Amino acid sequence: SPVGSYFRVRYELPRERPLVSIIIPTRDQADLLRSCVESIRKRTRYPNWELVVVDNQSTDEKARRYLEQLANSGRATVVRFDRPFNYSAINNFAVRHARGEVLCLLNNDTQVISPDWIEEMLGILLQPGVGIVGARLWYEDDTLQHGGVIVGAGGTAAHAHAFLTRSDSGYFGRAHLAQEFSAVTGACLMVRKSLYEELGGLDEKNLAVAF
Repeated sequence: SPVGSYFRVRYELPRERPLVSIIIPTRDQADLLRSCVESIRKRTRYPNWELVVVDNQSTDEKARRYLEQLANSGRATVVRFDRPFNYSAINNFAVRHARGEVLCLLNNDTQVISPDWIEEMLGILLQPGVGIVGARLWYEDDTLQHGGVIVGAGGTAAHAHAFLTRSDSGYFGRAHLAQEFSAVTGACLMVRKSLYEELGGLDEKNLAVAF
């Protein structure tokens, strides 16, 4: 078990729960998308959210059928981005279809494992001075994929605490603690829609794939 003791703050959410728009870009890979969507539906405790799935030129028939099922079932808004892959442009396009005052960008190869994931991130996001909130992301073997991003490491940026196990505390316990970082991964981040739009969204011209 981790060494030492830690305090965890749970912030009270407003009585009127803001709508959280979960944006998932996808292309083909129906099984990945299905696992992601079903994990959100089955494990998310927060009551007020919507799914916006962005199809970027899927050609696989299985994927196209699943996207059609999603749209027809009313469980998600499915929009088509019929241009070459550009991560920034895809998300900016999706935001125009999002009804929520809070956005959650989410990769299609993720799965929800904590029922209170939205409450945890949203509670921090709604505090004064907070711009973006990220989550710890775990590989299937229970090693850490992302626990914040350190800008400058390796000449560009690197994930903090990468490959630590769940029982590893990290430097001065930081692998277990909520804290400020220079950046977080776009694989799972939460931001106010108003701030996203004020900043002009993601950089479609210079950052089409990463960063």
